[in-house]
Amino acid sequence: MIIWGLLLMGMNGAKAATQPEGKPKSIVILFDNDVHCAINGYTRMAGLRDAITKSDTAYAAIVSCGDFLQGGSCGALSRGAYIADIMRNMGYDAITLGNHEFDYSVPRMMELLQRMEAPIVCANFFSANDTLPCYAPYVIQRYGSTAVAYVGVCTPDAMDSERYAFYDAQDTLHYDLCTEKIYELVQLAVDHARREGANYVVVLSHLGEATEKTGINSHGLIAATTGIDAVLDGHTHSIIAHDEVTNRDGKTIPVCQTGTQFVNVGQLLIKPDGSISTMLFPVADIQEENDRVSATIDSVKREMEQVATRKLGTTPYALITEDEKGISLARLGETNFGDLVTDAFRHIMQAEIGIYNGGGIRHNIEAGTITYNDAANALPFDNHMALIEALGADIRRMLEACTADLPNECGQFPQVSGMRYTIHLKSHTITDIEVLDAQTETFVPLQDNQCYTVSLSDYYQNGGYGNTLKSCKLLRQTTLLTRDALADYIADALHGNVGEAYAMPQGRISIVED
Repeated sequence: MIIWGLLLMGMNGAKAATQPEGKPKSIVILFDNDVHCAINGYTRMAGLRDAITKSDTAYAAIVSCGDFLQGGSCGALSRGAYIADIMRNMGYDAITLGNHEFDYSVPRMMELLQRMEAPIVCANFFSANDTLPCYAPYVIQRYGSTAVAYVGVCTPDAMDSERYAFYDAQDTLHYDLCTEKIYELVQLAVDHARREGANYVVVLSHLGEATEKTGINSHGLIAATTGIDAVLDGHTHSIIAHDEVTNRDGKTIPVCQTGTQFVNVGQLLIKPDGSISTMLFPVADIQEENDRVSATIDSVKREMEQVATRKLGTTPYALITEDEKGISLARLGETNFGDLVTDAFRHIMQAEIGIYNGGGIRHNIEAGTITYNDAANALPFDNHMALIEALGADIRRMLEACTADLPNECGQFPQVSGMRYTIHLKSHTITDIEVLDAQTETFVPLQDNQCYTVSLSDYYQNGGYGNTLKSCKLLRQTTLLTRDALADYIADALHGNVGEAYAMPQGRISIVED
């Protein structure tokens, strides 16, 4: 059994915030989730907190439910440092971890979190074989005479999507999100917080609303526990102003989630009579700003501009990875941007086949001038280019594994170059796999026993592509980042002109219902 005890408080050195007692006031807890480097929203959330505090009508707090370090050029260009600097000036009451906090691996994540100078809480993040969590499971903050405990929990899906942060190259486990014990660990944290005097327990969750491979989500957490007063959620980018889920004792517990990239700020309101409600504020409607946070954001933007404004070329049409509703089309099928990226990979590494997971292409590039910032924003992850030798059978298994979740979004959906294939949705099979013959410029059937050179990111070594390519022979490892491969391809190979060939998806991937 995991040892808890006194370590539960103060692991991160945070002190509980105190305010003088007086007339009973409401407590307003503002929260963000899945900001993914949309930095402009920070000053407005802090400004709203400041305005509430100044009005003296309620105590105000701000918390984060994870996925802030990565997802855009602001994170990519600094390996998270710009985000840490901004968040340090926010004055967070508590922060929990999202799966994308692990993108830079654990040592860098810990360095950045320490830089934020805020309480970090996560009940289920452990070093392998340790009995104590890496961060405090909860922190108690006081607002007047009321004590609110914030319990943190992170999705175990990170151990798949960010596998490299948890396992080394020999598949030795170094860090664990304790998939089988998550609900138990949260319950232990809730119980300890109650015994320590918490009047309310709020879970900062990065579990999400969907049932993914692990079967762990925020609704399941509530159903399996007691003593939680509200769940502020993240991970699935859902927009939920107020939902209610029945806990183990039959009590209804509110759940709220803001969406992503600061489309909203979430609010949890605790009134003096004990009633609890949640709602969302569109960030576009918030006029208040925090001067200190605004100054930090402006400074970050100036530094970014020096690198980001380099012109790569132009495109007469948008390069698409998501639609106007934010749905990731590159996780569901072929896109013109996926074609461009994988062509860049294949060209740069002089390979027969280029592949990239659709979930790694994060933002569209609109028609007009293409800058380095556009490339960094679209491919924000710090993955390097690699060249491997794969059997046709390996490639076939990869295609089957990485499309198995369709018609639901597949983050590892294979965008391809130099190859085409057909997906059968009902049978979850792949047929008609063909590879481009460089000499004849015609497509020929994939041969299971033939070796092919494949250009891709080093993510394949760390759990990417369903771990199907990890055993393939590495021919060449580079220090070239994926975004730099794309930038070089546009600027040099295409001579700055993304032509008509990329106006639409090129028919490399077919999807049929049978």
